Amino acid sequence: MSTQRGPRAPLTGLWAPLAAAVALAVAVAVVLVATGLATEARSALFPAPTPTATAPGWLAPPSSAPAVVGATPLSTAAPVPEADRLARDLAPRLALGAGSIGGTVLDAATGRVLFSQAGGDGRVPASNLKLLTAAAVLTSLGPEARLRTRTVRPDAGTVVLAGGGDAMLAAGPSQPGAVMGRAGLATLAADTAKALAPAAGAAHDAAASPQPAPSPPRTVTVRLDDTLFTGPALSPAWDPADVAAGEIAPVYPLALNGARTAPAAAGPRPQDAALDAANAFRDALAAALAGTGVTVAAGVSRVTAPAEGQELAAVESAPLGEQVDYMLRESDNYLAEVLARLAAHAQGGPAANEGAVAALRAAAVRVLGTADGLEIADACGLSLGNRISPAALATLVREMAVGSDERLRAALGGFPVAALDGTLGSRFAGSAAAGAGVVRAKTGTLNTVAALSGYTVDADGRLLAFSFVANGLDPGRRGEAVQALDGAAAALAACGCR
Repeated sequence: MSTQRGPRAPLTGLWAPLAAAVALAVAVAVVLVATGLATEARSALFPAPTPTATAPGWLAPPSSAPAVVGATPLSTAAPVPEADRLARDLAPRLALGAGSIGGTVLDAATGRVLFSQAGGDGRVPASNLKLLTAAAVLTSLGPEARLRTRTVRPDAGTVVLAGGGDAMLAAGPSQPGAVMGRAGLATLAADTAKALAPAAGAAHDAAASPQPAPSPPRTVTVRLDDTLFTGPALSPAWDPADVAAGEIAPVYPLALNGARTAPAAAGPRPQDAALDAANAFRDALAAALAGTGVTVAAGVSRVTAPAEGQELAAVESAPLGEQVDYMLRESDNYLAEVLARLAAHAQGGPAANEGAVAALRAAAVRVLGTADGLEIADACGLSLGNRISPAALATLVREMAVGSDERLRAALGGFPVAALDGTLGSRFAGSAAAGAGVVRAKTGTLNTVAALSGYTVDADGRLLAFSFVANGLDPGRRGEAVQALDGAAAALAACGCR
C-alpha cells in the first residue's frame, strides 16, 4: 500500500479540535467553490413550477426572494492526479476478503476517468440511490418549490385537511427557518378557525354580551383528503422486516415528523401517518375554536376535497432544496419516497411507486444521458432489486457539482461532512482521519451492501468526484468494507498523486 502524500496528515492531542475546525472551514469552502452558481441566473433559466390543474393548490407560487450571487468555481489550473499513481494507492484499499468493491473516480472539471475498478458494473447502491432521487426532484420541481397543506370547506359543516406532499409537518406551531416542522398543524388550525370567524366570532361575541343566549353551537366535522398519492402505500419491493423495524412505512402525502412519533425518533413508524396528522389537526382545531360556540366532531374520515371548495387556510413547507438536503444528510427513506412521488406527479405520472420509479429513470436520462443498465425498484434504496454503476453515481455527483443544470447544485449541501455531521458524523477516524472535514459523501448501508459516493478537493486543489460500492458482504464483517470505503475517500483527499 502506497503512502499518502499531502499536507493533511492526521493531528492528535490538543491540535485535534483546531484540525476539526480548519477541516470544517475547508469543507464549507469546497461547497461554495464547487457550487459556483448565481441564483439569479438559476431563477431565470429554471423558474419554480406553478400549481397545475390536476393538482390544485399543492404547490406554492414561486418565491420572490432576492437573488444571491454564488461563489467563483474552482480553478482548473490545479494539477490532475496521475491515474497510475491513483490506482496503486486505491486498489489495495479496495481489496476485500469477502465481497467486492467497484469504484470510479472522476476529475470533476473535465469528467476524465482517473480510476475505475469494475466501475461500469451495475451494483446494489443502497441509499446511494437517493442521489438519483434528489436529481429527479430538483429537475422536475426545482429547489425553491414549497408544498402546501391546506384546509378546504366544501360545505358549512365540513373542514377538509388536504395533504400536499409535506411529510415534515409539526403538530404544533409552524417553525420559521426549520426544515422539519416549517409548517405546523396548530398554526393551520388557528388560521382555519379565524377563517370560520363570521359564525364563530358572532357566537363568541353573543356569549359575552347581556343579550339572550345564542343559538345552539354549530358542529364542524374534519375530513382528510390524502388522494394526491395513489396506488399501494407500501412497495412490494420492501422486506416486511424493514417495515416492522421502522426503516420505512406506508407512504402518504402528509405526515408528522417525517412519519415518526417524534423528529429523529427510532423504532417502528406510524402505519397511517396521514390519519395521525389529521387527528392532530382535529385536536388543534378543537382547541382553537374552544369558547366560540363552534364544536368539532370526534373522529376523522377520508374524502376527496371538491375542486370548488373554499380554501380556508394553508401552511407551506421548507423549500424542496432544503428537504432534499435533509433527505441526503439523514438518509431518510420515507422522505425519499415522498419526494419521488411528487416528482412523478409534477411530470404528469402517477404519484405512486411505479411513478416514482419512472421519475428516477427519467432523471437519469436528463442528467446522465441514459438509463441503460439501471434497475430501479424504489426511490430510497432499501430494495435489493436496485442496480446502478459506480461510474453513473460518480457522474451524477459531478453533474451536481459542476454540470450545466444548476438546479442540481441545491443537493451539494446535503452531502454529509466526514466525521462532522449526518450519517458520516461518527466515521473517518483513525487511518481515515485525513478525510475528516474534507470529504463530503452520501452513505449507503444494507446487510450485504456498503456504498459511499461524493466529492472532495485533493491536496493540490483538484475537485474529484467518486463512488465506491461494495456488494456481497458478510453482514458480520460489513464494518471492514465501510472502513475500506472511508480509507479510499480519505486517500483521495490527501492525495498529491503525481
